[in-house]
Amino acid sequence: MSDKFPELNLDNQLCFSLYAASRHVTRLYQPLLKKYDLTYPQYIVMLILWQQDGLLVKEIGNRAQLKSNTLTPLLKRLEQGNLLKRQRDTEDERQCYVFLTEKGKSLETQCACIPSQMLKQTDMPLEKIIELKQLLDQLILLQDPHGK
Repeated sequence: MSDKFPELNLDNQLCFSLYAASRHVTRLYQPLLKKYDLTYPQYIVMLILWQQDGLLVKEIGNRAQLKSNTLTPLLKRLEQGNLLKRQRDTEDERQCYVFLTEKGKSLETQCACIPSQMLKQTDMPLEKIIELKQLLDQLILLQDPHGK
Protein backbone atom coordinates (compact mmCIF):
# COMPACT_ATOMS: atom_id res chain seq x y z
CA MET A 1 0.00 0.00 0.00
CA SER A 2 1.31 3.41 -0.94
CA ASP A 3 1.21 6.30 1.52
CA LYS A 4 2.29 8.61 -1.26
CA PHE A 5 -1.19 10.19 -1.45
CA PRO A 6 -2.97 9.79 1.91
CA GLU A 7 -5.77 12.01 0.62
CA LEU A 8 -6.66 9.12 -1.70
CA ASN A 9 -7.13 6.66 1.15
CA LEU A 10 -10.65 5.26 0.88
CA ASP A 11 -11.26 5.71 4.61
CA ASN A 12 -10.66 9.47 4.22
CA GLN A 13 -13.31 9.94 1.53
CA LEU A 14 -16.56 11.71 2.39
CA CYS A 15 -18.12 10.24 -0.74
CA PHE A 16 -17.45 6.69 0.43
CA SER A 17 -18.82 7.34 3.92
CA LEU A 18 -22.01 8.76 2.38
CA TYR A 19 -22.24 5.85 -0.05
CA ALA A 20 -21.70 3.21 2.65
CA ALA A 21 -24.16 4.90 5.04
CA SER A 22 -26.80 5.12 2.31
CA ARG A 23 -26.43 1.44 1.47
CA HIS A 24 -26.58 0.48 5.15
CA VAL A 25 -29.73 2.53 5.81
CA THR A 26 -31.40 1.15 2.68
CA ARG A 27 -30.64 -2.39 3.88
CA LEU A 28 -32.21 -1.57 7.26
CA TYR A 29 -35.40 -0.50 5.47
CA GLN A 30 -35.71 -3.70 3.42
CA PRO A 31 -37.26 -6.00 6.06
CA LEU A 32 -39.59 -3.22 7.25
CA LEU A 33 -40.84 -2.56 3.71
CA LYS A 34 -41.04 -6.21 2.67
CA LYS A 35 -44.23 -6.79 4.70
CA TYR A 36 -45.87 -4.03 2.63
CA ASP A 37 -44.42 -5.39 -0.62
CA LEU A 38 -42.47 -2.18 -1.23
CA THR A 39 -38.90 -1.55 -2.30
CA TYR A 40 -37.03 1.44 -0.88
CA PRO A 41 -37.46 3.58 -4.06
CA GLN A 42 -41.17 2.68 -4.14
CA TYR A 43 -41.45 3.76 -0.49
CA ILE A 44 -39.86 7.12 -1.38
CA VAL A 45 -42.46 7.63 -4.13
CA MET A 46 -45.27 6.69 -1.75
CA LEU A 47 -43.94 9.17 0.84
CA ILE A 48 -44.05 11.89 -1.81
CA LEU A 49 -47.62 11.03 -2.81
CA TRP A 50 -48.80 10.76 0.81
CA GLN A 51 -47.50 14.29 1.26
CA GLN A 52 -49.09 15.59 -1.96
CA ASP A 53 -51.33 13.44 -4.13
CA GLY A 54 -51.93 14.14 -7.82
CA LEU A 55 -48.43 15.18 -8.84
CA LEU A 56 -46.99 15.08 -12.33
CA VAL A 57 -44.59 12.21 -13.00
CA LYS A 58 -41.87 14.80 -13.62
CA GLU A 59 -42.48 16.39 -10.19
CA ILE A 60 -42.23 13.00 -8.49
CA GLY A 61 -38.99 12.28 -10.35
CA ASN A 62 -37.53 15.61 -9.24
CA ARG A 63 -38.51 15.10 -5.60
CA ALA A 64 -37.30 11.46 -5.54
CA GLN A 65 -34.20 12.29 -7.61
CA LEU A 66 -35.10 9.52 -10.03
CA LYS A 67 -34.73 9.66 -13.80
CA SER A 68 -37.60 8.75 -16.08
CA ASN A 69 -36.09 5.39 -17.08
CA THR A 70 -36.06 4.36 -13.40
CA LEU A 71 -39.29 6.04 -12.33
CA THR A 72 -41.56 4.76 -15.12
CA PRO A 73 -41.18 1.02 -14.35
CA LEU A 74 -41.36 1.79 -10.63
CA LEU A 75 -44.70 3.59 -11.11
CA LYS A 76 -45.90 0.74 -13.31
CA ARG A 77 -45.22 -1.79 -10.54
CA LEU A 78 -47.01 0.38 -7.97
CA GLU A 79 -49.93 0.71 -10.38
CA GLN A 80 -50.01 -3.08 -10.88
CA GLY A 81 -50.15 -3.39 -7.08
CA ASN A 82 -53.19 -1.10 -7.15
CA LEU A 83 -51.44 1.52 -4.99
CA LEU A 84 -51.66 4.32 -7.53
CA LYS A 85 -53.06 5.21 -10.92
CA ARG A 86 -51.58 7.30 -13.70
CA GLN A 87 -53.75 9.65 -15.67
CA ARG A 88 -52.79 11.61 -18.79
CA ASP A 89 -53.73 15.27 -18.96
CA THR A 90 -56.68 15.68 -21.32
CA GLU A 91 -55.22 18.87 -22.83
CA ASP A 92 -51.57 17.82 -22.97
CA GLU A 93 -50.99 14.08 -23.43
CA ARG A 94 -47.30 14.52 -22.57
CA GLN A 95 -48.27 15.34 -18.98
CA CYS A 96 -49.12 12.43 -16.73
CA TYR A 97 -50.52 12.80 -13.21
CA VAL A 98 -50.18 10.20 -10.48
CA PHE A 99 -52.93 9.62 -7.93
CA LEU A 100 -53.10 7.29 -4.95
CA THR A 101 -55.81 4.65 -4.98
CA GLU A 102 -57.79 3.87 -1.83
CA LYS A 103 -55.38 0.99 -1.20
CA GLY A 104 -52.43 3.37 -1.60
CA LYS A 105 -53.98 5.87 0.79
CA SER A 106 -54.69 3.21 3.42
CA LEU A 107 -51.09 1.99 3.21
CA GLU A 108 -49.99 5.31 4.72
CA THR A 109 -51.51 4.37 8.09
CA GLN A 110 -49.83 0.96 7.99
CA CYS A 111 -46.43 2.48 7.18
CA ALA A 112 -46.63 5.19 9.86
CA CYS A 113 -44.60 2.99 12.24
CA ILE A 114 -41.61 2.70 9.89
CA PRO A 115 -39.74 5.90 10.91
CA SER A 116 -39.78 4.98 14.61
CA GLN A 117 -38.72 1.41 13.80
CA MET A 118 -35.83 2.78 11.74
CA LEU A 119 -34.79 5.09 14.56
CA LYS A 120 -34.56 2.11 16.91
CA GLN A 121 -32.46 0.17 14.40
CA THR A 122 -29.91 2.97 13.97
CA ASP A 123 -29.09 2.78 17.67
CA MET A 124 -28.35 6.53 17.66
CA PRO A 125 -29.98 9.17 19.86
CA LEU A 126 -32.71 11.18 18.13
CA GLU A 127 -30.72 14.40 18.61
CA LYS A 128 -27.79 12.93 16.66
CA ILE A 129 -30.10 11.76 13.86
CA ILE A 130 -31.63 15.25 13.62
CA GLU A 131 -28.17 16.84 13.61
CA LEU A 132 -26.94 14.44 10.92
CA LYS A 133 -30.00 15.11 8.75
CA GLN A 134 -29.51 18.88 9.09
CA LEU A 135 -25.85 18.56 8.06
CA LEU A 136 -26.76 16.41 5.06
CA ASP A 137 -29.51 18.86 4.06
CA GLN A 138 -26.95 21.69 4.22
CA LEU A 139 -24.54 19.72 2.06
CA ILE A 140 -27.27 19.03 -0.49
CA LEU A 141 -28.37 22.67 -0.54
CA LEU A 142 -24.80 23.90 -1.03
CA GLN A 143 -24.29 21.56 -3.97
CA ASP A 144 -27.78 21.98 -5.45
CA PRO A 145 -29.27 25.31 -4.30
CA HIS A 146 -32.22 25.07 -6.71
CA GLY A 147 -33.09 21.46 -5.90
CA LYS A 148 -32.48 20.15 -9.40
